Amino acid sequence: MPIYCDESGGVGAGVLTLAAARLSHDQAEAILAHYRDVTGLRGELKGSRIAVPERAFLLECFARHGGQAIVGIARSADVTQSNGGKPPEDLRVYAYLLDTVVDAWMDRDDSDKSVIIDDGRYDDRLNGLVRAHIERGLGAGGQAALIDSRRSAGVQIADVIANTLYNVINATVRGNRIHASINPFMDMGVVRLIEVKSVFDTPVTV
Repeated sequence: MPIYCDESGGVGAGVLTLAAARLSHDQAEAILAHYRDVTGLRGELKGSRIAVPERAFLLECFARHGGQAIVGIARSADVTQSNGGKPPEDLRVYAYLLDTVVDAWMDRDDSDKSVIIDDGRYDDRLNGLVRAHIERGLGAGGQAALIDSRRSAGVQIADVIANTLYNVINATVRGNRIHASINPFMDMGVVRLIEVKSVFDTPVTV
């Protein structure tokens, strides 16, 4: 099954979260279709635009269809401290988190080395550098692709998961309620967290 990746937040926002959701194309389409039927959503599913009960409903659908996610978390204070007090470049943190979550999935199961990444964060050149780096790391038979999130149910699901953890870690106004909605899925192992303290080993050269 492919790994769908999307992020939320950034170095300047206090925390960057990056979700890597593993599920099949058909599972992702079924989850999004069911979500649309129940909520009446039209257009793209965005984590920043949905209410707490809708997040919980999506996560329930995700778990019921056998989806699993690994979320990388980098708090700005941590990575800044490890960088000698200077905030590292956003791209550096993003690329490191992407490397970390993809490697974690490959350690668990490398039978399908397919990674699909949202193409909306940077310009084409920087996105291309990240994609090429991830593909090289996948080794023989590996493939990494960039895609507009509007065209990918899997990336939209990853966006909701990343944004959910962003709200929890960054203690937004809704953070406590959102935390309660995702806690059961972390307890079940549907969503696992990896917290990164340092990004010294920069995986992408700009």
